[in-house]
Amino acid sequence: MLSTSDEEYFLDDEPDEQLRLMQMKNQFDRMVELSSEERGVTGYGFFYWARLSWRVSPTNQVSLVSFSWPTEYLESRGPGRMRDEMMALAALLPYASGHAGLAFSSPNLWGPSMKHIHEEALRYPGLDVTHGQRELGSRIDGVHWLNFLGSEVLSQVGGAEALPSRLHSTSTTVQSLEDGRVLVSLGPGPEAGDLRRGDTLPAYRELARVLEPWLFSFPEHMSWWGCPPDTARRWWRRFLDE
Repeated sequence: MLSTSDEEYFLDDEPDEQLRLMQMKNQFDRMVELSSEERGVTGYGFFYWARLSWRVSPTNQVSLVSFSWPTEYLESRGPGRMRDEMMALAALLPYASGHAGLAFSSPNLWGPSMKHIHEEALRYPGLDVTHGQRELGSRIDGVHWLNFLGSEVLSQVGGAEALPSRLHSTSTTVQSLEDGRVLVSLGPGPEAGDLRRGDTLPAYRELARVLEPWLFSFPEHMSWWGCPPDTARRWWRRFLDE
């Protein structure tokens, strides 16, 4: 979609063919974000950042899609129903990897928002505070309640047969899916944990240690504005270093 001084219109509506071609060439990435017109955060969201196949993309760049629901949605349906819905949604997508769990959703997480929630983010390790990584390649974007691993990613970690033998938590299950994929579930429902109370989420830590060689590394340029130094790194490696 293009923007003018008085209204928005779609690229297909542009009568100038040369301008259309220029925009198609320069703006090969397409980003779509849907949100409510109401003020405040509703908890419902959809975000899609496309990597178009007809352009050469930077190394390891992937398409990224995310969905969000309010916590009340999970509470009203229960984690079992939510898990079924996530599996049905994942079955429709050609993913390399994916995940589902508790998250703080904000349109500007790496900006001022983190200044106000970084203490809570460190205290509750099961709460995700990212929108995903565009340069993920075949790496894995952290550890979460539900962890979907595609065939290419799975082959790096030893295959579906190797994972169960390395995971010993009684709350962890490994389920084979179609097309050589697996789902690693860390308990019957998502957990936030609470480090102040000693709830360190041991099943999450175990999976993080097993997958560490294939996890997406902390981006060295990343920092959280207005937060103590190294806060972002501490959160990123919360299941590995603490």
